Amino acid sequence: MGHRFVLFFLSLLCYCIICLVNVSLIVIIILDSNLHESMYILLCVFCINALYGTAGFYPRFLWDLLSDVHLISYYGCLIQNQVVYSFICGELSILALMAYDRYVAICQPLKYHSIMTKQRVIRFACFLWFTTFCIMAVNTFLTFRLKLCSPYISRLFCVNWSIVQLACFPAQTAINAISANITIIIYLLHGAFIVWSYMYIIQTCLRSIENRAKFMQTCVPHLVSLFTFVVAVLTDIISMRLGSKELHRTLQNFVVIEFLVIPPIMNPLMYGFKLTKIRKRIYSVVILKGTNFCFIRSENSFTHS
Repeated sequence: MGHRFVLFFLSLLCYCIICLVNVSLIVIIILDSNLHESMYILLCVFCINALYGTAGFYPRFLWDLLSDVHLISYYGCLIQNQVVYSFICGELSILALMAYDRYVAICQPLKYHSIMTKQRVIRFACFLWFTTFCIMAVNTFLTFRLKLCSPYISRLFCVNWSIVQLACFPAQTAINAISANITIIIYLLHGAFIVWSYMYIIQTCLRSIENRAKFMQTCVPHLVSLFTFVVAVLTDIISMRLGSKELHRTLQNFVVIEFLVIPPIMNPLMYGFKLTKIRKRIYSVVILKGTNFCFIRSENSFTHS
């Protein structure tokens, strides 16, 4: 029982940090008109998506840690599956749009401001996220129509394919497999587009010192985010394939929630300290708050004396 409370407070702390760093970055970007550029708008969307995805997991997980009975309704399970998987695929869509933004900025700099306008970037981001949500909704609906013969899911949260495997009539799941494979192909194409974009970016950067500096400043955080995302998703897929027989239970649970812990914390911190404009804005806010605090303390000391 004791270790459950320790895990609860650690998970709560983790969720609070995720909310703090992502909300802080969103507020900084929205309030500072100098940051209303395509790259920062996409970063803002990135953080909003992280808050959306983690909200589909942490509140329920924290509740389960305090409860002796770990039950979730069928509708609740489907909603959690929809939120978590639209978050994962939405993140890949945003990463693809970020890759295109960097491609235009470095490979076609003269056309950048005419192509990547603020309104167009917002429309692109909303379209991609809404499309992702609809694709995941189709998969969720196909699962909803199945009759299940077991109420037990051997994972920390609801996963579409784990629910499908509980179907009473396996023949009915054929269309689920087809839909899942189409979804995988769509997002593999997103990944191929990202690779294609960076092949051209790296090729262009090799010809110019200025472009190399721009690449190190703006593209490296994106590549680290992409690498973290790919590693997290691949480890989750491997854990699903190996199952609990091959992996220790604790390790398996960590692998399952890795993409709900590491990227949502690491991405805003990395972008916040790596991108110059955001870093300067954070420093100015911290220094201003520190100056005001010192001024208030000095004023109080003078009053008492």
